[in-house]
Amino acid sequence: MSESLALPTALAEVAEVGFEWEWDEETDEARGCDFELYDQFEEPDRTAWWFRLWTGNQEADGSEFRFFGTTGAGDYTGFWLVRPDVAITDQPVVYIGSEGEHGLIARNLGDLLWLFAAGLGPAEAFSDPDSTAQPNEAFRTIAERYAPGGRRSPTQIVTAARAEFPHFSDLIDSMCR
Repeated sequence: MSESLALPTALAEVAEVGFEWEWDEETDEARGCDFELYDQFEEPDRTAWWFRLWTGNQEADGSEFRFFGTTGAGDYTGFWLVRPDVAITDQPVVYIGSEGEHGLIARNLGDLLWLFAAGLGPAEAFSDPDSTAQPNEAFRTIAERYAPGGRRSPTQIVTAARAEFPHFSDLIDSMCR
């Protein structure tokens, strides 16, 4: 595994725990989070292929993103490398859905860890940060270790990320053809 593609330690620990998700046929409802972390960051060539397909723009290569996970529907989650000279763990986290939806969900890895601790995956944080999810104790332990003092409600986390980068959607829209 290439050093540059290695996940930050906190994300690797989240991946070891993993997310649980199941569909209840009787109630027609999901339980848990449909999210799978990769073993490492996605290869840049794969990101470029997917991003060009998603945007319909052969000149967009997605190099400003480091994707680290996906849902069963093909939604992507990763860091947006927008802050110059800052560690990847201090970059904002974005959600890019398979149906064109996109937005920020966390200001940094610490905030993302607290979303996970609250029982939300990236899709849930994007679409309904107010949802009443079942908190995840294993993820809370990881969040306390790597982002002590960062606990806030999911709504506060998502709102802060979107407020800091209000033009993210415009950027993505400008890349789409």
